[in-house]
Amino acid sequence: MAKNNDWKKRDGVVYSTNQGFQYQFQGNEEATTLPAGQQNLRVMLDKSGRAGKQVTLVTGFVGSSTDLDVLTKTLKVKCGVGGSNKDGEILIQGDLRDKVVQILVKEGYKAKRSG
Repeated sequence: MAKNNDWKKRDGVVYSTNQGFQYQFQGNEEATTLPAGQQNLRVMLDKSGRAGKQVTLVTGFVGSSTDLDVLTKTLKVKCGVGGSNKDGEILIQGDLRDKVVQILVKEGYKAKRSG
């Protein structure tokens, strides 16, 4: 039986003399996605750090990165513009706050325009 001794993934233990000791590894578990009705999304306009260009920023999504990708693609297609997601936030090119809120509400999300 081979032991899993990848020292980079060990959590808080440097050395143990116990022969039966098993290291506990931190898992890379993603958060489970909340249902659309329980999501509290905020839609705002952002210009900072974008050379004066405006983007619609959607924050507050709780869930896995694949579900975030699906929602990003839905918004991009329905708005007819480009965009991306990064650090749990969705960026849609241009000032489309009203349209994005309408789309999110129609999809079943709780969305508010803020700012």
